[in-house]
Amino acid sequence: MGKALEGVRVLDMTHVQSGPSCTQILAWLGADVVKLEAPGGDVTRKQLRDLPDVDSLYFTMLNCNKRSITLNMKSDEGKQIFTELLPRFDILAENFGPGALERMGFPWERLQEINPRLIFASIKGFGEGPYTHFKAYEVVAQAMGGSMSTTGLEEGPPLATGAQIGDSGTGIHTVAGILAALYQREHTGRGQRVTVAMQHAVLNLCRVKLRDQQRLAHGPLKEYPNEEFGDTVPRSGNASGGGQPGWAVQCAPGGPNDYIYVIVQPAGWEPITKLIGRPELADDPEWATPEARLDKLDKMFQLIEEWSIGHGKWEVLAKLNAHNIPCGPILSTKEIIEDDSLAANDMVVRVEHPERGEFTTVGCPIKLSDSPVDVERSPLLGEHNEDIYVRELGLGEKFADLKTQGVI
Repeated sequence: MGKALEGVRVLDMTHVQSGPSCTQILAWLGADVVKLEAPGGDVTRKQLRDLPDVDSLYFTMLNCNKRSITLNMKSDEGKQIFTELLPRFDILAENFGPGALERMGFPWERLQEINPRLIFASIKGFGEGPYTHFKAYEVVAQAMGGSMSTTGLEEGPPLATGAQIGDSGTGIHTVAGILAALYQREHTGRGQRVTVAMQHAVLNLCRVKLRDQQRLAHGPLKEYPNEEFGDTVPRSGNASGGGQPGWAVQCAPGGPNDYIYVIVQPAGWEPITKLIGRPELADDPEWATPEARLDKLDKMFQLIEEWSIGHGKWEVLAKLNAHNIPCGPILSTKEIIEDDSLAANDMVVRVEHPERGEFTTVGCPIKLSDSPVDVERSPLLGEHNEDIYVRELGLGEKFADLKTQGVI
């Protein structure tokens, strides 16, 4: 069975996380992704190593299903080879600092001259404006995209989220842009530039907080547990921030992840009152309606927690789901990596690697009925130099010299 992006070729100049997370998805969907690295390799090959002298998990988990070539883009011959490569690819992806590719001699206008059908995907920290040339990292994007100011406890400092919304969140936004550009090229015959800023991607994921910022002009946000409101959306702990109140309540035996997140919908209140041993609250005018409970959400979840603390989170999950009450246990990373259902859904995948042995990675969350994903290991540095430079570009006579001279 063919893959969705079979025949699409990606020249991948990305590094670290935001770009590789994008191109890895393209590779999973069937594109031929050729990772172009400096002769020293992507910096993450050596970062956060758990084993000596092998590619780190940081690298292997973001570069599956790709091929790897090395090329010194600072050398004249390297630039010439790059020029010969470009017409053979549909997509060029990069996430260098602003102006880096231009300084190498390849602005967008030059890329278009070399390959008019090229889709050029660029990930940057910020859009055009006062921040354009600022460096961005995951948590910088969270800080400036609206996430940190709205994450944490009301009286505490702003907090980063554990989810990589600045890096991998930007990556998946870039995938969408690339696929749209590919589709449009079918009609126009022309490539185009796709740009995604990390700050913008985080802001898109914080859309509901901008909704609430505008609602503040008309009074307090009643679904928030906060007692006081200023002129900006406050941090509100584990409040859902949606139309239905939610909170994480503790379960037995009281460990750091012995919690379950519970959403209290109108239809769920009566069965909850019975489960917690307070059935009279179902008809009590002070508790019976969502409006009546809004000013006592903290007390409501306290009552639920007084019940849940006597049961394990899996038992609480079963009892609540029996009444169709939305909830989910807080799963530790250890629980996730050992979860049979995630393995069965190919979301926790074991992969063999020739140097580091077997490792576990996260699979593709996008499931296509006619294009199943087979997760393959990440490439060794320069593993496919001969395939590309000798077999494809015909540089067999020069191949040894290119290595000796540090061009590849």
